[in-house]
Amino acid sequence: MEAVVTEVGATLRSFTVDGKDVVDGFPVEEMSSGGRGQILAPWPNRLEDGRFSRYGFDAQAALDEPARGNAIHGLVRWLPWKIIATEEPRVELGCVLHPQPGYPWRLGLRVLYELRDEGLTVTLTAKNASDGPAPFGVGFHPYVTLGGTIDDAVLTISATRRWSSDDRGLPTTDEPVEGTPYDFTSERTIGTTQLDTAFSDLTRDDDGRARVVVASRDGADRITVWAGRGFDYLMIYTGDTLEPVLRRRRGIAIEPMTCPPNAMRTGSGVIRLQPAGSWTGTWGIET
Repeated sequence: MEAVVTEVGATLRSFTVDGKDVVDGFPVEEMSSGGRGQILAPWPNRLEDGRFSRYGFDAQAALDEPARGNAIHGLVRWLPWKIIATEEPRVELGCVLHPQPGYPWRLGLRVLYELRDEGLTVTLTAKNASDGPAPFGVGFHPYVTLGGTIDDAVLTISATRRWSSDDRGLPTTDEPVEGTPYDFTSERTIGTTQLDTAFSDLTRDDDGRARVVVASRDGADRITVWAGRGFDYLMIYTGDTLEPVLRRRRGIAIEPMTCPPNAMRTGSGVIRLQPAGSWTGTWGIET
């Protein structure tokens, strides 16, 4: 196994097993597109108007999804992260998110990427370095691939509810997946299904992990993305709007998240870190 992590954003650029791509990443001469492999903090997904008035502050982030009038995927994915430690088969990086108009708190982040027998394990720790409580959320954005398009792949999502969204990609209501095109609680072929969907009410196995499985029809190839406790939401994106067009539906983004889209505005699922308090969560990819 080999994983490549960049210092820009501590981004997972590639992950291969026996020379075969497990994630649909990007080459060394390119920057990440479509959020590929990025860490999404201090909030994942979209923030309406890039603005929130909560927690005693009025915050305004840059609208980096201008067509929809949203800020998206937080503030650390283009920051330089420093290497803290490297010891095969692991690497740890860290960064400090300093107070700014879109997030007026100081947050220290550390992420550990580790290759184990079963696959890649990722552990993130966030620590509040501010004088007062700091709101926090995080997500990760790997695209997994079986090679070719995802249309013939078989998908299983261990979640019983999903959030519907408006034309800006902002969540409106949540509803059960049972009996809808979003029900992947039992494995079925993706086909032409288009997903840019947040799922909740995750079903966890005895080890506390919620799992999403992407497999070939014959079962010969199988990739599992698992989310440990604290990651209570999953964003699943089939890549139908990616540019350039040839990148569409070549992989499927399976994004463990601690809160749903627009959480900094609504307060839903947001973690409140006390001064000097910390949070740690783990997720991973198995083949």
